[in-house]
Amino acid sequence: MAIEFYNVKKRKKVQINESDVEKQEFVRELPNGKRQVRYAFRAKDDDGTSLTKFCSKDDYDRVNVPVRS
Repeated sequence: MAIEFYNVKKRKKVQINESDVEKQEFVRELPNGKRQVRYAFRAKDDDGTSLTKFCSKDDYDRVNVPVRS
């Protein structure tokens, strides 16, 4: 199954196979001391462009791909 990303350089949507996708959590501290976690899929397009697609926690947990450190 493929995941759809938007390539800014090409200005169009591209399909990337799940085998070429990694998942990553972006964590930041808020001013009130709480932590905010955003979930994303990361990949590289055939022209070398880095691609990021933010997703829900449910989608993040459902897709079985390696976690990027």
